[in-house]
Amino acid sequence: MKFSLGPIQYFWPKAQVQQFYRQAAESAIDIVYLGETVCSKRRELKLDDYLQLAHMLREAGKQVCLSTMTLLEAPSELRELRRYCENGDFLVEANDVGAIQMLQEQGITFVCGPAISCYNQHALRRLVGMGLQRWVLPVELSEQWLRDLLSQSCIQDIRDCFQTELLAFGHLPLAWSGRCFTARSENRSKDQCELCCIKYPEGRTVTSQDGKQVFVLNGIQTQSGDRYNLINQLPQMHGLVDIVRLSPQHEGTFDWLAKFKANLHGEAPQPLPDGDCNGYWLQLAGMASG
Repeated sequence: MKFSLGPIQYFWPKAQVQQFYRQAAESAIDIVYLGETVCSKRRELKLDDYLQLAHMLREAGKQVCLSTMTLLEAPSELRELRRYCENGDFLVEANDVGAIQMLQEQGITFVCGPAISCYNQHALRRLVGMGLQRWVLPVELSEQWLRDLLSQSCIQDIRDCFQTELLAFGHLPLAWSGRCFTARSENRSKDQCELCCIKYPEGRTVTSQDGKQVFVLNGIQTQSGDRYNLINQLPQMHGLVDIVRLSPQHEGTFDWLAKFKANLHGEAPQPLPDGDCNGYWLQLAGMASG
């Protein structure tokens, strides 16, 4: 089983992003995803910057993938998407079907990101035929759902043609919108947001009337209020999940990577911190812990 770092979900200054990936290069991570997936206005790093980081990480022995935007809203974003798909050097994680179409047209294999609604064996088989070589589960699917899906007869003859990746740590991306919730929370319009989300390196929390943190606002993206954490479910993933993904955190990402690797076979279970959950994987309510 390998470990990956998903793309940074939040808007961090360029120097912080570069420092984070220098740490990644020195860490025990196997796979690193690079790119802006949430908002095209976040231009601290451009594609050329990500490509420089990609070469640095590859020289450090990491497999690198470029992640595309999840919600495209303008022709300029389509042009940028094409640059990612035609980079000619690194694998691409497609986070919307437009990217899948571009990659298929060019005969390029790809990773199917968690925002793609692939819920059954027929969709998965179709995507494999289009060039999928790795599939990241939609975040709300459970262990049992995955077991049932991979046991279907129409998957058996292609089971060795793709890898399965699971987002197992981090606030879960739940939805995307044409509106920017972070800007609205500061009474700004989306067009005049002044990139205010850079002030919230872990997103902006939303609490219920009884004080429960229910969501995290991250620009146009809404995340789970609790952090997803499947560290204690790792032993049950062997033979089922090929790659375990950690979503980059503002602090402590590589400490958690060490804890995950230490508990790969259940040797070092961890008590879940307050505010962590694992409900979806256990077929419970998403905010629950089991």
